[in-house]
Amino acid sequence: MSVCPFDHPVLGGLLGDEEVAGYFSVEAEMKAMLAFEAALASAEAKAGLIPKEAVAAITNAISAFGPDIDRLRIAVSVDGVAVPELVRQLREAVGGKTASYVHFGVTSQDVIDSGLMLRLKPVLAIVEQRLAVFLRALGDLEKRDGEHALMAATRMQPAIPIKASDRIEGWHGPSQRNLERLRTWMEDGLALQFGGAAGTLDKLGGKANAVRTALASELGLTDQPQWHSQRDRIADLASILSLISGSLGKFGQDIALMALAGDAIELAGGGGSSAMPHKQNPVLAEVLVTLARFNATQLAGMHGALVHEQERSGAAWTLEWMILPQMIIATATATRRATELVANIRRLGTEG
Repeated sequence: MSVCPFDHPVLGGLLGDEEVAGYFSVEAEMKAMLAFEAALASAEAKAGLIPKEAVAAITNAISAFGPDIDRLRIAVSVDGVAVPELVRQLREAVGGKTASYVHFGVTSQDVIDSGLMLRLKPVLAIVEQRLAVFLRALGDLEKRDGEHALMAATRMQPAIPIKASDRIEGWHGPSQRNLERLRTWMEDGLALQFGGAAGTLDKLGGKANAVRTALASELGLTDQPQWHSQRDRIADLASILSLISGSLGKFGQDIALMALAGDAIELAGGGGSSAMPHKQNPVLAEVLVTLARFNATQLAGMHGALVHEQERSGAAWTLEWMILPQMIIATATATRRATELVANIRRLGTEG
């Protein structure tokens, strides 16, 4: 057992997802925040808020810049966020009068939330693609075994005969709807956060909207009004993540129960037992149930983080940092494991 099983050197083999976890590394976070600072300088120069020659100096400094992580770690224990120290280091790297144009008119939350959106963009594309693959795999299973006979079970008791396609639709329908939910969120939810000290962008004056639009374009994010204390956007994403893993958990639970019955399904690739060598445990099915229950539990915390006091909350914001990455990893792992499980179904139901 460990503090975080998703990146544990052993348990990570069951629960982790290296492809997605890389986007939540300190290197990826720093890269995203520095991308924001570079794009900010460009957008503000276009609006005439900072000299055009400052852009080259800032972007050149960023391209060669490597933040001192030890200094960041020490500073965050005082500041509560990494950005003040990151900006101090970046201004040191830029040097001269140009340093004052770094991070002009914005606040830590703009950098951190926009940096999160930059990382969510490829991460959610991975989840979207994997969920689509899972749905295609279910479609192939339906074509192969859909006409096979199954016994329906209601309230854990045998009910009436059905076709395998009937049960497959119980897995396919929710995941298809969840894929559509995710795609809708990706269209509008990947939004720039840009509000300055209290959401008013007061230092940018009448050019604030123009800078925001240019900055959103530079970063490839949706141009939306500031949302730094309006966390329904993030809670909505967490809900979708829980719905995705929950539906895949239902699929896993059904597979595990059919494996218990014995004749309803034939699986390959089961896990071994240290005490009973004859067993093949439905590990993939079980882990889907675990991940579904994990995300359902974490969702309450994300809804608790909706309570951002007044114009900014350090407490609720920090809670998001603790929960959201783990929910994303859990969902990504579930989509990958679910497709593996479909591939392990040698037979579903019995031929009539």
